[in-house]
Amino acid sequence: MSRKALVVDDEKSIVKGLKFSLEQDGMEVDCAYDGAEALELAKANKYDIILLDVMLPELSGFEVCQAIREFSNVPVIMLTAKGDDMDKILGLEYGADDYITKPFNILEVKARIKAIIRRAASVESMSEMVFGDLKINKEYRRVFVRDKEISLTSREFEVLELLAAHSGKVFSRDELLTDIWGDEYPGDVRTVDVHVRRLREKLESNPSEPRYVRTKWGSGYYFQA
Repeated sequence: MSRKALVVDDEKSIVKGLKFSLEQDGMEVDCAYDGAEALELAKANKYDIILLDVMLPELSGFEVCQAIREFSNVPVIMLTAKGDDMDKILGLEYGADDYITKPFNILEVKARIKAIIRRAASVESMSEMVFGDLKINKEYRRVFVRDKEISLTSREFEVLELLAAHSGKVFSRDELLTDIWGDEYPGDVRTVDVHVRRLREKLESNPSEPRYVRTKWGSGYYFQA
């Protein structure tokens, strides 16, 4: 079965180029040119990846991403203006899994898409980890706290899964960035901090005093079983 992507940008030349390139790789591609149209398509279809521009008519990319996160964990890559660090951070805050700056190299875009889809579809041999009230189902990539399902993005799940699988081991921010996002990822360690903070907000009853995802000051983050 072919993968399905949604490409969202108000610049039709960008949409046309991305659609053509992804279809060359055998993907099925839907297109939208404003935020409202993108949100309707995301609600009506099941996508493997969404490429979402920040600056859109009707609804911004941030608003669309935030709305999508209310009903789906589909991986979202934000398309941001070159050098606009605030857009990158805000995209992660609103639930994006990754970001790519314009103008971009289409080969980089396709490499990022393949890496994210591969991670999202991977199935580990040990299907479930349980730590008190916290349950992590690795096969279906689902997380429960006190039997209530918690909606995590693809990247948030991968950070939690990695830390939980090595309970007690301290990972530096650089190590997490490399292990989760890859050696070639052009972002910085603030990406890790944003995802850890969002994880705590979702998992912890008191995020300022986390029970599970903890900080080793001056060293990094670790999971406390």
